[in-house]
Amino acid sequence: MQNHRQVQAALQAHPRGQFLATEVRAQAGLDQPLPIGFGATSSPPSVVQLMLELLSVQPGMKVLEIGSGSGWTTTLLAHLTGPTGAVVGVEIIPELVEQGRANLPSDYRHWAHIERADPHLLGVPRGEPFDRILVSVDPGEIPPDLEAQLAMNGRLVTPAAGVIWVVDQDVTGLHRRPVTDQHFEFQPLRHDHVDAGEDLNLMA
Repeated sequence: MQNHRQVQAALQAHPRGQFLATEVRAQAGLDQPLPIGFGATSSPPSVVQLMLELLSVQPGMKVLEIGSGSGWTTTLLAHLTGPTGAVVGVEIIPELVEQGRANLPSDYRHWAHIERADPHLLGVPRGEPFDRILVSVDPGEIPPDLEAQLAMNGRLVTPAAGVIWVVDQDVTGLHRRPVTDQHFEFQPLRHDHVDAGEDLNLMA
């Protein structure tokens, strides 16, 4: 993957522990989901790294993230786009919207922000296509609503039925390919608020 070094640099600049509660911060280096409150979790670092490398974000790109959680991946994406880019993170749980906003580094807020997900819409279909779209919950199938929000030469990375897919769009149309035969565990995509007692595996 061409942007391995860039993703590594982003992960080193913004360690996972900075986005976790004090009581679980010592476990930040474990390659497993960790709770971030309100029934949500921070995804394993290896999954975050894999999906970011597949996404291949370049400086100046416009990026949409579905499931911003604690704001960790939003921050990593903002690092990768740099100030000439734009990052929009969406999150269905209001308390995590506030948590993610608080965790987003203040200087990154000039080109990155987190907003509450519209329960009736998937993504941010405001007529502005995205160069990259990252999804961290499992929609069950590749979401056509998000494919429709891809810019020309854009890329979508999403799980679907436990398989991570890459979708590229060019002048000939959409091209979908599974990454590996490996099965990944993601919670299903939800459009409503979840109770704190429920588990939701969000890219955070």
